[in-house]
Amino acid sequence: MNLTTQYLGLELAHPFILGASPLASNLDRVRQAEDAGAAAITLHSLFEEQVVHHEEGLDAHVFAHEESFAEAESYFPKEVEYHYGPDEYLAHLAAAKAAVDTPIIASLNGTHLSGWSHFAREIEKAGADALELNLYYQPHVTYETADNVETRLEEIVKSVCGTIDIPVAVKLSPFFTSLGHFARRLEDAGAKGLVLFNRFYQPDIDIEELELTSTLALSDSSDLLLRLRWLAVLFGRNQLDLACTGGVHTRDDAIKALMCGADVVQIVSELLTHGVGRLESLRRELSDWLEAHEYESLAQLKGSMSYQHAPNPEIIERGNYVRILQSWEPKASV
Repeated sequence: MNLTTQYLGLELAHPFILGASPLASNLDRVRQAEDAGAAAITLHSLFEEQVVHHEEGLDAHVFAHEESFAEAESYFPKEVEYHYGPDEYLAHLAAAKAAVDTPIIASLNGTHLSGWSHFAREIEKAGADALELNLYYQPHVTYETADNVETRLEEIVKSVCGTIDIPVAVKLSPFFTSLGHFARRLEDAGAKGLVLFNRFYQPDIDIEELELTSTLALSDSSDLLLRLRWLAVLFGRNQLDLACTGGVHTRDDAIKALMCGADVVQIVSELLTHGVGRLESLRRELSDWLEAHEYESLAQLKGSMSYQHAPNPEIIERGNYVRILQSWEPKASV
């Protein structure tokens, strides 16, 4: 079965790639991912805050905002909290490229212009085959308009894409007013792909200690539904490659994402739970399913359930929405 797919200019043997996570934070794990058959490996992220530490120093960054954020220093992560600093990240990237033949995708995470272009160049020099820009941002001020948010993020993408020659994918949240239009803006800025979607980690409250608490919750298959909708909407509407991340745990999850238009599926939570060897079983299960259903290749499956084949997808969406709401009935009481 021909499972080959194209993503960010890379010819991949199949669509299952390792998403950005601690699973690629050391060379042993990178080698394990290659041995398990990962079509590509996305390294863990280098964070904007690390770049700021390296480029400007902590004091310059904090005091530049002290009038707006009186407790800025207490919220800014200490350098020791990061697994790698920028120099160590570049060294790890170079070592990973030397250790495996699998394509390596680097990852930058942030929302401001500071230092990104410089480190994008350094990442390219270190040998990355592509770069994933993780635009992790939740607006929390009432005076910032949607257009201001999009314009700032677009400028980051344009700056980075104008600096390096390797392809850039942008990892987004689903919370844009008009995601399809913003995708076009990112394509015009030079992006070659989109990664859908970020999973924001929401704080909880300890009502006894009066403190915010944070918990890292792994995804499950229910997280996939939002991704499916937007993969189906965006497929075929531009020249951007599409990666699905979040909610792919089973063969069927992967098939749904590919049917909606994903070029690749990034796996993280499933591997954290069951080990990187799960990559090989997912590839085999996908191949067996395609053969059983008389597909000749992955390309024949890709996008077959996208909105591209519906002239008025909004009517379908609205009709299904009304039908679901009107068909629900409460369970009879015992």
